[in-house]
Amino acid sequence: MSDTKNDFSKGNIVGNILKLAVPMTLAQLINVLYNIIDRIYIGRIPENSTLALTGLGLCLPIISIVIAFANLFGMGGAPLCSIERGRGNEEEAEKIMGNSFILLIAFGIVLTAIGLLFKKPMLYLFGASDQTYPFASQYISIYLLGSIFVMTGLGMNSFINSQGFGTIGMTTVLVGAAANILLDPIFIFALGMGVKGAAFATIISQFLSALWIVLFLTGKKTILRLKLSAFRLKKHRVKSIAALGMSGFTMSITNSLVQIMYNSSLQHYGGDLYVGIMTVINSVREVISMPVSGLTNGSQPVMGFNYGAGEYKRVKQAIKFTSLVAIVYTTAMWVLVHSFPEFFIRIFNQDGQLLKAGIPSMRIYYFGFFLMSLQFAGQSVFVALGKAKRAVFFSIFRKVVIVIPLIILLPIVLGNGVYGVLMAEPVSNLIGGGACFTTMLATVWPELNKKKS
Repeated sequence: MSDTKNDFSKGNIVGNILKLAVPMTLAQLINVLYNIIDRIYIGRIPENSTLALTGLGLCLPIISIVIAFANLFGMGGAPLCSIERGRGNEEEAEKIMGNSFILLIAFGIVLTAIGLLFKKPMLYLFGASDQTYPFASQYISIYLLGSIFVMTGLGMNSFINSQGFGTIGMTTVLVGAAANILLDPIFIFALGMGVKGAAFATIISQFLSALWIVLFLTGKKTILRLKLSAFRLKKHRVKSIAALGMSGFTMSITNSLVQIMYNSSLQHYGGDLYVGIMTVINSVREVISMPVSGLTNGSQPVMGFNYGAGEYKRVKQAIKFTSLVAIVYTTAMWVLVHSFPEFFIRIFNQDGQLLKAGIPSMRIYYFGFFLMSLQFAGQSVFVALGKAKRAVFFSIFRKVVIVIPLIILLPIVLGNGVYGVLMAEPVSNLIGGGACFTTMLATVWPELNKKKS
């Protein structure tokens, strides 16, 4: 039974992390394809491709809000499951998973209703113009109808990964991504549906992923099973899930706020062209940040399990490995993006004007990108060990306290318009990432040293 129980307190700690991190990284890279493939195809529509691509970019803050609630209950419940499994309390772990599932379904319905009701004022607030609004409205109206599938797919896949079934978690995403890749050209080009086709392909794909997850978690191969008896919400359990998930929630919500500020500020200083450039920048960022995100997320169940089992030396080993790999990887990606910005831009759009303005914009935005790994590493440790308040604080600190004010102030103080807006990102990575990682080392490390393994 030891093999099926995925006991992370046994064996090589790096091996345990990679066992989860490799398939989770592949899964997250594949997951990016849901939206990335849409943008690649939309950027190649014969007419109005740049306006259509910009319209999709304007939807990103709303999509981030949906993801935020998936993180709230998925990333909140999954580490708690790992800790309870480490303690040998599988019954409570199942109840945590069941409560998270019900919360995901309920909030998915609520978000759909609110989003459809307020989509027009939201999109204009987010930087839409009269030219880009129709494209944004077409996409988000259909996407919101499938938000319950997005919530279930993203949120519940965390519970598959937290049990050590990394390959199954990867397959979950692969099922949906493969469907999206196949359906996009059919709906967008063959049926002539354009942006609407991209949205339909996405929600059908998310439905297939959600269905796969429910079938696995109610089947015989899972360790923790999704049961009706575990669906009854308990106040203390919901509070614990939401408290720990608040970090992932805050990160996505603040991502949404930052995207809103970037789009509206770039619309003010540079117009639709620079909102389109920001769409490309965000798309590239999604791709290149996924491996380090997959690594840090993959390390969380291992850290959480060993922390719950009292294996503190192994927790420290996990922190060292995860941090080092994250820093090396993001440094390498910084060099690539700085050296070949045009290559990355051409993946999404071939427009000459966008390329000309986009190359210096990419170099400014990604300057010192390796510092972002410090935020990823520090944040993942706080979440894995159940230190929710610290994780939430640093999510808010980097995005709300640093980035948003800089987006407003730098173009005014420096008088350099769009470039001042874009400079907010590297400055925030230096201050916010450094503060998060340093605090993690100063607080968590002494605590682990004091406890006996």
